[in-house]
Amino acid sequence: MKKTLLLLALSVGAAQTVSAQTPRAAKPTAPAKATPRVTDPKPAAAAPAEAVPEAPLEEVPHPVLPLYSGSVPNSKPSKLQETSVTENGGPRVATVIQPTLTVYLPTREKANGTSVVICPGGGYARLAMGHEGYDVAKRLNEMGIAAFVLKYRLPNDQTQPDKSIAPLLDVQQALRLVREQAPKYNLNPERIGLMGFSAGGHLAATAGTHFAKPVGVNPGPASVRPAFLVLLYPVISFSDSLAHKGSRSNLLGDTPAADQVRLYSNELQVSAQTPPTFLVHAEDDNVVPVQNSVVFYQALHRHKVPTEMHLYPQGGHGFGMNNKTTKDQWTERLQNWLDANGWLTK
Repeated sequence: MKKTLLLLALSVGAAQTVSAQTPRAAKPTAPAKATPRVTDPKPAAAAPAEAVPEAPLEEVPHPVLPLYSGSVPNSKPSKLQETSVTENGGPRVATVIQPTLTVYLPTREKANGTSVVICPGGGYARLAMGHEGYDVAKRLNEMGIAAFVLKYRLPNDQTQPDKSIAPLLDVQQALRLVREQAPKYNLNPERIGLMGFSAGGHLAATAGTHFAKPVGVNPGPASVRPAFLVLLYPVISFSDSLAHKGSRSNLLGDTPAADQVRLYSNELQVSAQTPPTFLVHAEDDNVVPVQNSVVFYQALHRHKVPTEMHLYPQGGHGFGMNNKTTKDQWTERLQNWLDANGWLTK
């Protein structure tokens, strides 16, 4: 097998990306031999779930589906209520009690049958629903992809008997629900991907490495394995040297047991069955160290899982779709990757 190379291309006054790739598979889940690539970008049939009301963010409202048809599992009575504030032009939601999926559908002319569940970030303390959720959904629609923005529960001892599994319960249920709703929305149930930003990236990576043993009581036979992962500046490891301490503390507590730290350090949970993965990170990220993406890439490469990684020299953390330090658009790179792997084919 050829060694995968990771090269850095830099030019004066121009932002470049480090781009590494293990090869595309003929089928999305089939691993293949690793082949490096350096990119040099331009400079600088179930019954439909009943919708619950939510104010639309734009002229055309989007259906909002309750994640669970009955009581919410792993929950307990509490006086806490969901809160939402607007920061930097977008909604920030906290204390989620009723998890939901907001549906964004492409036009019939563009629709290709692929769908993506989006997990916004926020350190497992809040959800950046705008620039890491709704805005991204619109961009995916332009690619012909149906997008489902997940408002997942955040870990909370007051509302959950076991806060460590609440987010994972919700994302696994989201994958089941989209699969169930596939006939209604003309989706391919085998082409449901998962995207996550920051702590939402940790949640997506957890779902992509823990699908063999779904959490919760009587999870049922439906698959919770995503077809592919898209991870943006993700929290991957809970090790002392790499962890975003706030995310780890919010999910596992201030003094987590060693076995819990290992279980939720997703670079240690990768297998040959982990879905193909697309990674984006900035090297100057001082919130979630870039090594989180690097160690996940290395683990995927060791297990021969097709993967592609783009590292920007600058950009910091939480830039969403718009890294202002470069004219390069990672969403264009993502579209190329999705197309090359057959997920944009009608």
